[in-house]
Amino acid sequence: MDKETRIAVIGIIIEDKEMAESVNSLLHQYSQFIIGRMGLPYRERNMSIISVVIDAPSDTISALSGKLGRLPGVSSQALYTKA
Repeated sequence: MDKETRIAVIGIIIEDKEMAESVNSLLHQYSQFIIGRMGLPYRERNMSIISVVIDAPSDTISALSGKLGRLPGVSSQALYTKA
């Protein structure tokens, strides 16, 4: 990778299950940067929680998190390493 990269965890909460395919499509578009992901269906609350660990330039991480957060029924937040 040419640009300086950072490690981040993107937390995603899907409250509208109809958006799951859109979330997965976005994650696939950024798959070259993704180290791993963990998804938890929370059936009692009818939602899904996904954690994605990513190693990418800061602007790439922000772009993915922003695109996810703009989907209706989806919340997203990135937590970055300090270095």
